Amino acid sequence: MSICIEPTTAGVVEVVFGPAGELPVCTSADHTRLATLWGELAQDPQCRVILVRSEGKGFSAGGDMALLQDMLESEAKRMRVMHEARAIVQGMMDCDLPIISAIHGAAAGAGAAVALMADISIAAENAKIIDAHTKLGVAAGDHAAVIWPLLCGMAKAKYHLLTCQPVTGAEAERIGLVSLAVPQGELLERARATAAELAGGSRAALGHTKRSLNHWLRAAWPAFEHSLALEFLGFAGSDAREGVAAFTEKRPARFA
Repeated sequence: MSICIEPTTAGVVEVVFGPAGELPVCTSADHTRLATLWGELAQDPQCRVILVRSEGKGFSAGGDMALLQDMLESEAKRMRVMHEARAIVQGMMDCDLPIISAIHGAAAGAGAAVALMADISIAAENAKIIDAHTKLGVAAGDHAAVIWPLLCGMAKAKYHLLTCQPVTGAEAERIGLVSLAVPQGELLERARATAAELAGGSRAALGHTKRSLNHWLRAAWPAFEHSLALEFLGFAGSDAREGVAAFTEKRPARFA
């Protein structure tokens, strides 16, 4: 997918996934970019709020097949992507600027991580949030262990992360997985209005409040590190090879 940085008025910077008209997928280069851009934007004196949105048919479908195949075949690639996955989550936590996500269509993989790690997540009611790690034969790592139980509770987190059942935007709001769900036609307007409201606030007060609240996530950091290590250990195993093959061939996986 393409990742464009678009400064707008009043200190709001939009991070836009594309291309338009397609479902964005995360390439190796995109994953690397997501690991670094939060710190860069935090250092921009003109940026007061970050809004992440997509011009495609959905928010993001997660990693592309080339990235998955690379992780199956190369230890060096697995280690690089693992460090980047940590940097995406930590970068969003440590960025003192408010981050808003506007979620429509499908949000999976790294796209779901960005969508849900945002400080304020606004979803279209018909959006579809999916964590399908276990269907690929690997642990639900990256963001899931650190954020899902805090947002929607352990029972719902275990249900969706173990079964890979998708969550609509409306249901995500009901269980607390996202901040707000709105009709799809109102999504971007509502997200931009929220961003503009925050951009007019005290940068210090908002940043300090975010930093304080994120200690709840830092307290859960050992669980995150453990899940991340187990996910990428899984990509070296036979279950991941079968899971990726089944996904590619559009058939049920046959795990040993």
